[in-house]
Amino acid sequence: MSATNAAAPARKPAKKDSVLGTLANNSKQYGIVGALVVIVLVFEILTKGVLLKPNSFVSLIQQNAYVIILAIGMVMVIIATHIDLSVGSIVAFVGGVCAILMERQGVNWMLAILVALVVGLIIGCWQGFWVAYVGIPGFITTLAGMLIFRGLATVIVGESVPVTSPEFRGIARNYLPQLLGWWGPFDGLTIVVGLACIALFAWSQLRRRTKVAKAGLVPEPMAMTVIKIVVATLLIGFVTYLLAMSGNADQGGIPIMLVILAVLVFVYNFILTKTVFGRHVYAVGGNRKAAILSGINTRRVDFTLFVHMGFLSAVAAVCVLSRLSSATAQAGMEFEMDAIASCFIGGTAVTGGVGTIPGAVVGALVMGVINQGLSIMGVDTAVVKTIKGLVLLGAVAVDILSKRKKG
Repeated sequence: MSATNAAAPARKPAKKDSVLGTLANNSKQYGIVGALVVIVLVFEILTKGVLLKPNSFVSLIQQNAYVIILAIGMVMVIIATHIDLSVGSIVAFVGGVCAILMERQGVNWMLAILVALVVGLIIGCWQGFWVAYVGIPGFITTLAGMLIFRGLATVIVGESVPVTSPEFRGIARNYLPQLLGWWGPFDGLTIVVGLACIALFAWSQLRRRTKVAKAGLVPEPMAMTVIKIVVATLLIGFVTYLLAMSGNADQGGIPIMLVILAVLVFVYNFILTKTVFGRHVYAVGGNRKAAILSGINTRRVDFTLFVHMGFLSAVAAVCVLSRLSSATAQAGMEFEMDAIASCFIGGTAVTGGVGTIPGAVVGALVMGVINQGLSIMGVDTAVVKTIKGLVLLGAVAVDILSKRKKG
């Protein structure tokens, strides 16, 4: 009898082991993805099918890549309870340096990119020093940086510096080589990569269940794992279809910009979730005093975060310069707002300590779809800003109200 009573409590929370229980426990994460799907469908209807045409989809990736790149770094900064208001100005300044090196100094385009990335790292070190070792809040430091680097961009660039290198301009416009040729109307390489992504996702989900079970924990219901694999297969398959149909008579398939984004998302998600540094970022954001008492070097964490942010701002600068083919002092205006909004829409907590890179990417896609959809519809820029502001306000309100409800 006693053995039966002892075992009973372990079986009591049965609904947590159900599909509905799993969905309820992860409603925030799934809700963000669901909201993205709904927004895409709404704009697909409003644009009369233009949004999800193959070349429009590629344009969505190429034009909004900077949001994703900056959001990757911004989410880590916000998790650690900081903010960076200078990224847009850094994009303008680094883009100007890169353009001047290529067009006025005759530097090879690859070397110019390398120098631009180094400049971004130096800027990150500069801002990280003031935040981590002098103790100036990130808000003030990067507000000063926003003014400093916008001013420097205006001084060195002037009105504009056109970029003529076809190789450099191709970063934002070209596709991967069609190694497998066309399979009818589809790019063969894209089909193979898409199938590989589906297989990799399914394998990762099944492997996660195995690891959880080996650790003596209760894995999510098998039905939930199957549902996730099926949904992911449909989404990846649809994206693969759009990419494989994109391009023109000369090239098509996977844009180079998408490869850059995929590498950055994979690398930084690994850093944030699988490394000691990533655990320290969450610890600092969750409770800075406790992190200090546990022996974490919070100054080093803060410094490193801004170094990463400077590097990613430089990457965004290169991508934006490649797409626009001209450096201007006004480049990057309000980029910091798009990046910050993407993080909060993607579930990053305003108070820090909570957030993920995949969530920030989804938030960036929401911002990108809104930008692209309203642009296709010919909506005035002022109205676009108003709608984006309302979306940001709503996302933060939902986060605060959900926490208040749990409390």
